[in-house]
Amino acid sequence: MFEALSDRLARTLAVLRGSGRLTESNIRDAVRDVRMALLEADVALPVVKAFTEQVRARALGAEILKSLTPGQVFIKIVHDELLAVMGSDDAPLNLSTRPPAVILLTGLQGAGKTTTAAKLARYLHERLDKKVALVSADVYRPAAREQLQKLAGEIGVEYFSLAGDAPVQIAQAALEDARKHFFDVLIVDTAGRLHVDEEMMREAQHIHAAVSPVETLFVVDAMAGQDAANAAAAFGKVLPLTGVVLTKADGDARGGAALSVKHVTGSPIKFLGMGEKTTALELFHPDRLVSRILGMGDVLSLVEEARQNVDHDKAEKLAHKIKKGKGFDLEDFRDQLQQMQAMGGLSAMLDKLPGAGRIPQQAKAQFNDRDVRCQIAIINSMTPKERRRPEILNGSRRRRIALGSGTQVQEVNRLLKQFEQLSRVMKQMAGGGMVRMMRGLKGRLPPGFGSG
Repeated sequence: MFEALSDRLARTLAVLRGSGRLTESNIRDAVRDVRMALLEADVALPVVKAFTEQVRARALGAEILKSLTPGQVFIKIVHDELLAVMGSDDAPLNLSTRPPAVILLTGLQGAGKTTTAAKLARYLHERLDKKVALVSADVYRPAAREQLQKLAGEIGVEYFSLAGDAPVQIAQAALEDARKHFFDVLIVDTAGRLHVDEEMMREAQHIHAAVSPVETLFVVDAMAGQDAANAAAAFGKVLPLTGVVLTKADGDARGGAALSVKHVTGSPIKFLGMGEKTTALELFHPDRLVSRILGMGDVLSLVEEARQNVDHDKAEKLAHKIKKGKGFDLEDFRDQLQQMQAMGGLSAMLDKLPGAGRIPQQAKAQFNDRDVRCQIAIINSMTPKERRRPEILNGSRRRRIALGSGTQVQEVNRLLKQFEQLSRVMKQMAGGGMVRMMRGLKGRLPPGFGSG
């Protein structure tokens, strides 16, 4: 998401960096380019108008500091205004009420409400240690309730299976049951339609009145663009929305929904859905997303993902093993590849690094997550002995491994060459090799590098 917008803004800012100062002329050109970038990203027109007018007014009135270039001044202005559009602060869930705290999910059909209900339940259960229950008030979509029940079983939370076809009564009965069994949170999934209609709105209002949720979250597809803003406005008129969940944010969405929905509803974006798995839910940090849009990266999110997904016991064992000089084998290599996949793969990690937008497309293409999956499959096709002693992998063994993993012998050879190069690095690091390596680079590093 935001790749095209980020590229367009990068080109605009690059032009400004070459200017000696900000003038009415280059500000006008830059604002026009920003306007076109936002329109191409499918941002709602009222948002584009308000945003660009604010940027233009601030840029014309900006005091140019001697230590800053015009490009830096303009980046700061765009950064601040993007934060204003998406919300300048994080917006955590409000669960400060007498249990059970009810969370009501609403939105159009196909936005991903049911999957989001399960993701949210898992987030609350695993990260906040809450006793969570799910219930579906969607009596129209075939198998909607069965889908949510199955997801609840997968993540280990309670699902209220209640008979009947009256959504309001189902929600009320689930709330009463949650009170009796001392649940901390009840998540209510509601029905959607292909378009906004009066019947759906009335039903949502009645459910809301029956269960008095502390959070009413509007679930919207990031790829819906301006349609998302229109739907959000319609729901915001009849329901007191407290937040937004933006789904499918890992797809090829242009970002219009994210930049429009807060302005239209007045409600903050609270979560981003980044995939189909129930673990694929991220807290929305507007400052981090703005940094990514402007090519500054999102290292904080990368660190948090590493903390959550990296197996620290395995990491410590590997570090101890390397320190003792016991060698780095293919099982260790596979563990590192799998942990990288758990963090979203190479491409997702690359997107969070500063300056990722300036990397040429042909270079990005080399960071192929399919190759990583193939490498894991190749290692899985080896015997335990072969993983521990890759030197025994002769031609016939390599052909067998290629056949077993559905790859070519050339891919097996390439993996083993990469492993060999990595093993050499690991040996250099063992027994103080890193210190010797740094000493060897002394005099060739930038001033002050590694000091402190």
